[in-house]
Amino acid sequence: MADATIQKRPSPRSRYPLRPQLWWLVVPAIVFFLIFFLIPVASLFAISFDKAASGVITFQGNFTLENFYRIFSRALYFEAIGRSVGIGALVTIICLVIGYPLAFIIARTLRPAAATLLTILVLSALQLDMVIRLYGMMVLMGDKGIINSVLLGLGVIHQPLPLMYNTFGVIVGLVQVTLPFMILSLIGAIKSINPSLEEAARSLGSTRWHVMRTVTWPLSLPGIYAGTLLVFALAISSYVVPALMGGWKVITLPIHIYQQIAEVGRWQFGAAIASILFVTAMIALSLYIMAMRRNAGGRV
Repeated sequence: MADATIQKRPSPRSRYPLRPQLWWLVVPAIVFFLIFFLIPVASLFAISFDKAASGVITFQGNFTLENFYRIFSRALYFEAIGRSVGIGALVTIICLVIGYPLAFIIARTLRPAAATLLTILVLSALQLDMVIRLYGMMVLMGDKGIINSVLLGLGVIHQPLPLMYNTFGVIVGLVQVTLPFMILSLIGAIKSINPSLEEAARSLGSTRWHVMRTVTWPLSLPGIYAGTLLVFALAISSYVVPALMGGWKVITLPIHIYQQIAEVGRWQFGAAIASILFVTAMIALSLYIMAMRRNAGGRV
């Protein structure tokens, strides 16, 4: 009888009807990713190991490590690596501190109209081009901008505050550009948390801060993980913000890449700097992922 039952039991494959080969639906995305990401990145790495030749953008096959030796033998480029990573990490922390409370309010707002209005305000920052938004920041933070003009008119200060063309201006510009991505990543994670878990903790005598620290924050770690990775990747690879808000005085790796390729025509050396930027970002992200997984208990 047991053998008959086993024989009559349908196999897992027969329980469900045959479905079409749905994996064909991802072929266009794979082809696009292959053509416009993998091939350019592979070409970039190949050119970085080629012998420097001004104006030559194709791979010549002259293998050399001279480009990388030049990067690590000169303090100018080595300092740019640390500056890029430091600015990216600081921008990520600031976006998390500013964005988490707003995302929590949007996710926990009971009135749909209020939540929609707040979400529209967050998305409105993405409706304008980045350059236009940064020019607006320059009007606000310039030496003769709105902030300095008001403070000078009130007699609070006697000379304009250095709000631009320095690291502070670059950080403010990057936070303004990347903050919506952090907020949108956090809203979905916080909405997925069952409010009854927080209510249960409150009913057991926990304070709001203790519930936030022990229940809400740990359960929202997947959204924190996604948002911080996205913001860090955007901040460390940004060229427009350091160029406009930094006034070419805050030299990061993207600035060096532009100078070598667009101004000097040294594609091989520029590709080497870009490769260092890519590897540096991957190392930083890998270390961050390891730390997050260790502290998240398998939730990320």
